[in-house]
Amino acid sequence: MSNRISSNMMYDQSVALMLSKQSKLSHLEQQLATGKKIVTAKDDPVASGTAVGMDRVLAELEQLGKNASTVQNRLGLQENVLAQAGEMLNRVSDLTVQANNPALSVEDRKAVANELKSIKESMLALANTTDGTGRYLFGGAADASAPFSLTNGVVSYNGDQTQRQVEVAPGTFVKDALPGSEIFMRIRTGDGTVDGRAASTNTGQAVLTDVSRDGSGGWDGSSYTLRFTAPDTYEVVDANNAVVGTGTYTSGEDIVFEGLRLRIDGTPAVGDEFTTGTAAARDVFSTIDNLVQTLQMDTSTPAARAAQQNALQASIRDVRQASNTMIDTRAAGGAQLIAIDNAASLREANTVTLKSSLSQMRDLNYAEAIGQYQLEGAALQAAQTIFSQMQSMSLFNMIR
Repeated sequence: MSNRISSNMMYDQSVALMLSKQSKLSHLEQQLATGKKIVTAKDDPVASGTAVGMDRVLAELEQLGKNASTVQNRLGLQENVLAQAGEMLNRVSDLTVQANNPALSVEDRKAVANELKSIKESMLALANTTDGTGRYLFGGAADASAPFSLTNGVVSYNGDQTQRQVEVAPGTFVKDALPGSEIFMRIRTGDGTVDGRAASTNTGQAVLTDVSRDGSGGWDGSSYTLRFTAPDTYEVVDANNAVVGTGTYTSGEDIVFEGLRLRIDGTPAVGDEFTTGTAAARDVFSTIDNLVQTLQMDTSTPAARAAQQNALQASIRDVRQASNTMIDTRAAGGAQLIAIDNAASLREANTVTLKSSLSQMRDLNYAEAIGQYQLEGAALQAAQTIFSQMQSMSLFNMIR
């Protein structure tokens, strides 16, 4: 077997060598121009696929950051609204105490009532606050239209009870603004658990100033009626009118029964009644309306004055509970804002780690690439020189 070396074969090998070197130089030039080690996927298929996956994760982190900014803005607005609403309720409480002053004239009470009406209007405007993008803050998921409406003096809630949960970091969710029904509408009266009221038929001058549980845990949620059998004695009956307790009454002292505690001031009449039981739910707008109506009550007799004081005391308890609801909601929103800050730290840490890994995969080592470029350039030049010399070679030059 013999191997023949032809001129065509030598030319083809030389040309192939030069083209290979030129291709490597072109690739190195692209790397140097872009600063990227991986110009196309074929440069390193495994690393290229991994980098694409990391790019997706970085894009997700960026979107989570946008989610966090949106919900942070909404929670910040909620905080502002609740702070203003809390100040309004403080003013309502002050006006209620002021209205309880017997020295106030009819005109004074009328002025207080007018201010309360103005506060109700302002509260309604706050409840219909938007988030700056045209969405209503307290509408739940139904936030395209105003969640609260006023019809014949009565405020209604038109949103839903959905509280969105927004992902702000991988696996970390925060709650969006609370639906308005939970802030302004479903507010427990009394102390939030138990409440009491004076009967509208009372003829004495006794006023219920406080009602609560006694701390023993003995109350089972049942309703009871305290009935005065004499100006200084009383009996307590359950919902079936069965007597469950009796006692001697002293104005201003606590009356404790069945796990409940009542405090009554003033002089009752025989047959006067005070009921107590599970606190009902009432919206803050109705609480203000009740106050306005209370200020318009006839107080020409001692019994009528006592009825007004009982209504004012009930309003004081209800306003206090509404204020507590605002405070609790602000606290819950603050906890979500802290969670957003923590999520930002997590996103930032993940982003730095991913970008560092991507840099190691993609970014070019310029010193190494320049050295390789010079080496390939020298090799191409040598190949070109050899090819040029080979072209001038001929067997005829060997014949003498």
